[in-house]
Amino acid sequence: MITTGNSIISIYTEMTPNPETMKFVANKLLYPGKSLDVADETLATASPLAKELFSFPFIKAVFIASNFVTLTKTPDTDDWQDVIPTIKTFLQEYLENGGVVVNDEEVAKMKQEATNTVSADDDDIVKRVKELLENYVKPAVEMDGGAIQFKSYNDGVVNLMLQGSCSGCPSSMVTLKAGIEGMMKRMIPEVKEVVAEAE
Repeated sequence: MITTGNSIISIYTEMTPNPETMKFVANKLLYPGKSLDVADETLATASPLAKELFSFPFIKAVFIASNFVTLTKTPDTDDWQDVIPTIKTFLQEYLENGGVVVNDEEVAKMKQEATNTVSADDDDIVKRVKELLENYVKPAVEMDGGAIQFKSYNDGVVNLMLQGSCSGCPSSMVTLKAGIEGMMKRMIPEVKEVVAEAE
């Protein structure tokens, strides 16, 4: 057996609450501490991996986070089980061959304004909202293959952006209203409502 120094990559899949999405988890960090939502092929310039994934005709959207990729299939693709082996093999080979997952320079050009990172000019309420999202919401939704990013706060209303499996998921509105809105109202009394921005 000849070893070339490349580590063996294993990929396993996890169902998400959204039947249109599947989470592909790697035993390697892909985009540590960050995420990139590639809602369609035109945005794939920042991720060579996403660009390759869009070459599969049944892929509609790609979401890349710490150690996983969440893929959204086209509605006319019958069953995930038919395409999972192909995707797993592709991801395994791509990562074992050292393929680039995300090009940070291109991400910077895209200027994704939705972020949970606290910045110096955030007011007190925004800081508390972002910290709550980062510490409580992010770990939970990442388990389901998605992300929820802060967009804006205005007069008691927190506007969030749903990404990955959260985008278009039938149960995401329940999570948003019953879970996140309830928690925010309890922990940050100034928050009156939490809404999702339509993609």
